Amino acid sequence: MLPEGWKRLPLGEIAQITSGGTPDRSEPKYWGGDIPWVTTGEIQFNTITDTAEKITEAGLKGSSAKLFPPGTLLMAMYGQGKTRGQVAKLGIEASTNQNSAAILLGPQQHADYYYHFLSWKYESIREFGNSGGVSHLNAGLLKQIAVPCAPYSEQRIISGVLKTWDDAIATSEKLLANSRRQKQSLMQQLLTGRQRLPGFAIGWQQYRLGRLFNERVENGRGDLALLSITREEGVIPRDGVGRKDTSNDDKSKYLRICPGDIGYNTMRMWQGVSALSAYEGIISPAYTVLVPTSLIDARFATYLFKFDPIIHLFYRYSQGLVSDTWNLKYSHLKTIKVTVPERKEQEAIAAVLRTADQQIALLESKLTLLNDEKRALMQQLLTGKRRVRLSGLEAEESPS
Repeated sequence: MLPEGWKRLPLGEIAQITSGGTPDRSEPKYWGGDIPWVTTGEIQFNTITDTAEKITEAGLKGSSAKLFPPGTLLMAMYGQGKTRGQVAKLGIEASTNQNSAAILLGPQQHADYYYHFLSWKYESIREFGNSGGVSHLNAGLLKQIAVPCAPYSEQRIISGVLKTWDDAIATSEKLLANSRRQKQSLMQQLLTGRQRLPGFAIGWQQYRLGRLFNERVENGRGDLALLSITREEGVIPRDGVGRKDTSNDDKSKYLRICPGDIGYNTMRMWQGVSALSAYEGIISPAYTVLVPTSLIDARFATYLFKFDPIIHLFYRYSQGLVSDTWNLKYSHLKTIKVTVPERKEQEAIAAVLRTADQQIALLESKLTLLNDEKRALMQQLLTGKRRVRLSGLEAEESPS
């Protein structure tokens, strides 16, 4: 139920919806000009102020490409992964390819308001594109999208409120990206010995991984909880993965893993899929379980195993004809040589990197909170359930 003064109208009634085109790539004179040309991959819930490719006036005239003004909304109609249905706003005059819908709003329609609405409805719009036996969007489908049309003055204020959240989110994203870069720099310096922590001067020693880790091969423990090893969350209870349990009913061959052990995916170690376990349980026999010896600190090892030069070694030592069958069994892993500091320095390095991880986790939590708050606010403002006053907001709204 919309509030008084609002209307629910098909998008096609308040906007012209068209698309662009791609100049012939065999014509050099069409490419390398100064007219921005947007591809679907550049439509990422953003304001577009530049493009990777440019076309010439000849390319624009010699094809179905069109020039769209700043403020035009773009939506990806095709695309791999989650590209389809993503929205962007042109911050510049630009042309687009034929897989991008250009939404030119009529008078008394605020572009930012509808940008927020279409972004909010992203998932349902994607599903809309799966109807009728097709798996893409088109202008006809977009014209049917029902949009809540608030008075222009209200659209403007709603957009201003949501922009406050967007600015806070953008700031948090920059801080998070900077923290991740700083951690990578720390790893590059500390895990190679280029930078030593105060109080440590003993030379680093080279060992085969077989000196640093033993393999745990213990099965027949179906009484233990089933665990999973994930790239982002590490070793977690299988129930927490959120996917259907596809494990075998017969767990007799599943491997026991204990707190302090490191488990890795035997076929994906070359992609960095390994983690330190805080649990006792069993994992799929597709994994290998490593038990650190007294020469290696387990937490230090987890960072070492995520370090690109070491991952490259895992890639080199993996066996198999094609990438789908590459595997790194313990018999091959144990022959790999690495250079590491004494145990106390390992622990100190791990502590520094752990602090960096904690900072990243705090920023990730803040970013998640801001996004959740914004979605909740969109739910209220873009449906008219919460109103704004033309002279100001009914309540002070600012991101925490």
